[in-house]
Amino acid sequence: MPVRTYAGRAVEIDGEGYFTDPATWREEMIPEIARDEGLGELTSHHLQVVTFMRHEYEEHGGGPSVRMLAKTSGVGVKELYALFPKGPAKVAAKIAGIPKPRGCI
Repeated sequence: MPVRTYAGRAVEIDGEGYFTDPATWREEMIPEIARDEGLGELTSHHLQVVTFMRHEYEEHGGGPSVRMLAKTSGVGVKELYALFPKGPAKVAAKIAGIPKPRGCI
């Protein structure tokens, strides 16, 4: 397994860059992971989405789809794509340290 270092902590990732063990994720890793994903300075809406993704994973064992994310996170679909142009659910999940949501290509 590949290893990345975020916030001074080595973590295992899979071939697509998702954490293999979500328990190794820490909130202070967010800016570094986001930078690796090509995002600049994060806004409060970025953090709202990432926090929501993490919460959904912890509560339900998986991240929501983009459609569900738009309906339940408080951030609309157009803004989600503006915030995470490479794919809101995939990128937000990666930043939140959770597996890629089912249904994401």
